[in-house]
Amino acid sequence: MIKKILRWLILGGTLFFLATALKNNWQEISAIHIDAAGWAIIAIATGVTLLAHTWAGWIWTWILKDLNQSVQSSLFIYVYLKTNIAKYLPGNVWHYYGRIMAAKNANISTSAATLSVLLEPLLMAAAALIIVLLGGFVVTINTSTTVRVVQIIGLVLVLCAIHPRFLNPLIRLLHRLKTKKSDTATSNVNLGMKNYPLQPLLGELGFLGLRSSGFILTLYALSPLNWSQIPVLLGAFSFAWLLGLVVPGAPGGLGVFETTAIALLQNYFPVAVVISATGVYRLISIVAETSGAVLASLDERFFE
Repeated sequence: MIKKILRWLILGGTLFFLATALKNNWQEISAIHIDAAGWAIIAIATGVTLLAHTWAGWIWTWILKDLNQSVQSSLFIYVYLKTNIAKYLPGNVWHYYGRIMAAKNANISTSAATLSVLLEPLLMAAAALIIVLLGGFVVTINTSTTVRVVQIIGLVLVLCAIHPRFLNPLIRLLHRLKTKKSDTATSNVNLGMKNYPLQPLLGELGFLGLRSSGFILTLYALSPLNWSQIPVLLGAFSFAWLLGLVVPGAPGGLGVFETTAIALLQNYFPVAVVISATGVYRLISIVAETSGAVLASLDERFFE
């Protein structure tokens, strides 16, 4: 009951913030014009976002291979793309469920399939935190030594947190919370990583880099940018995306990402431009994810 109330409060709060921001800046938003070059940039941003999801699917195969599973990369990338759109369904877990079922059908052990979908968001979150910390370090390079030391310590803590010694207990805890069936075989299995997940972590950094690039291109289609603003955009996007990933009651980060991005960037860019960019980028993300699912289904049938 409390969980449902919390979800409704989060949804209501984000919608109220977005509606208020839209109402207060509607005149400026309606004045924004996208020319032919801007539409071309938006098309590129859509392609980059689709590439990011395809890349994420490939990283998933790396995780499975690290768990000593034999996988056909193209097949599992197709599965990833086809299930990705399910994250917008209520509950925000159906894309994970679909991947576990597909992995089991491909003779992947239940424990490895479950562990892979638990590891992926954890590594994504770690990658987002690294980018936020590094972006903050670049932006505040001329600030006090204390601030830089705190950022470095934060970065070290994130890197240590995904060490198997600390990561494995967290994985088992998340698995118990998801299954809530301590007497089943899958909940008793000894889930965990043997080696430091360096390659998947680097891959997730690339994923966040591609997603950030799609957002930056979207903003560039609406307003001029300069290179000095890139670190701010990388950090703000990564933090907003991270909150959209971890906050409950926000399928696909819907509402949470937009609210956070507007709050973080409104002091650096015109509010109307930020609101428009977040709205357009949400549409770009949905189009890219839908296109990925359709293309994966068509391509899989063509090669069957």
